[in-house]
Amino acid sequence: MNRRSRIKIELLEILRQKDLRTIFSSLQKYGERDLIRSLFSALYHPEDSVRWHAVSAFGWVVDRVARRDLESARVVMRRFLWSLNDESGGIGWGSPEAMAEIMARNEALFLEYYHMLLSYMREDGPELFQNGNYLELPQLQRGVLWGIGRLAGHGELLMQNGVVDDLLPSLQSSDGPVRGLSAWSLGLLKAGSAKKPIQQLFDDGGAVTLYRDGEIIETTVSELAHQAFKKL
Repeated sequence: MNRRSRIKIELLEILRQKDLRTIFSSLQKYGERDLIRSLFSALYHPEDSVRWHAVSAFGWVVDRVARRDLESARVVMRRFLWSLNDESGGIGWGSPEAMAEIMARNEALFLEYYHMLLSYMREDGPELFQNGNYLELPQLQRGVLWGIGRLAGHGELLMQNGVVDDLLPSLQSSDGPVRGLSAWSLGLLKAGSAKKPIQQLFDDGGAVTLYRDGEIIETTVSELAHQAFKKL
């Protein structure tokens, strides 16, 4: 077995652990380049815990890279952006979530790339205003919406840039997790204008899987809507 394959196998076992602090501690023995290479493949793993812990690990390691060499961290961000581009030939599973986790940990990267996360909720406008890169697949939309919630600590700037108007249509999505994650994000942003449409989800029993503070939580659209409403 070559070194790269060995690291991938070891990384999967580390990501299966429950505690993020234990995971990050275990990752310190690996080089950052080796970690990043293996984490990209972990985003496609069938186990939820592996995928989500890979998202958290991306935030941890890319923040470390950025503090020493911002341009190297930008290379990682550009790889995520490329994976979500139609021309890449891929789908970009996990990319919105990983980008958001990185930006939540590193303000310099947030300021450079948050507009790209917003663009994934927007259709292209007229020629002079073509800033939209709308993602049609519900699974990718869920990642973007989770990412907005993860970045709620920067809520003032996101709201100044129209994030509430971007989120409101998702409350009426045919996809339950999209509805739930939109309500969750609007609650974290304390978007008062969302009160009435969130109320309309109080009886919505759609199932939602939410990753929060290193844990995977099974909940419903209704529960997330009630929690969000209390914050508004």
